[in-house]
Amino acid sequence: MTATPDGFSAWLVDAQIPEQRLTPQQRSVLLSAFAFRQSQGDDYYSTRLLSHFLLHCDLGLKVARIARLLGVSRPTASRQQAFSSKEAVQQARHRMDGRPYGKLLPRYAGPIAGFLLTHPEATRADLIDFIDATFGVRVSRIAVYKFLKKYGLDRVTDPTPPATAEAATAPPRPPEAAPLPTPTLRPVPPFCSDARSTPASS
Repeated sequence: MTATPDGFSAWLVDAQIPEQRLTPQQRSVLLSAFAFRQSQGDDYYSTRLLSHFLLHCDLGLKVARIARLLGVSRPTASRQQAFSSKEAVQQARHRMDGRPYGKLLPRYAGPIAGFLLTHPEATRADLIDFIDATFGVRVSRIAVYKFLKKYGLDRVTDPTPPATAEAATAPPRPPEAAPLPTPTLRPVPPFCSDARSTPASS
């Protein structure tokens, strides 16, 4: 974080905000923010609370200007703009507890599924890097494993081949019966022979 300027006007100049173009409402809010800054300092927690307020108080300033005003990066301010008050406090609490890992939100499931489908050879480390670059949160391997399993994405990472799946679900085939032996036909004796069956007349 950058040091707070001594005067309100210098603070605005450093943030590239023309003081003469501020509305009375904007000037009043920024004067209060400057007083808060002077009173509480520019440590992480004070800046986190002030940034959350300025990003959500409908001040009419662009995110980039608020980021410069508070000495944070533009991507950081954009991520904080999407957080609720509860999530902002949780982020500060995680920082206080020394936990470096963020939280995987349900809305991440769609982009993660898209990444897995377009990168079938991606490793777990590649997926963690994608989450960090896309959502700005660093998560553990255990968190990723639980998230994938919860939303059924673990089957995307290790799909079962269709032939194997069909064979696994098909009912077992009955064993083929052994062929019956073919009987050997023997010649049947005739019912009568060529000899006469009655005695000849005398």
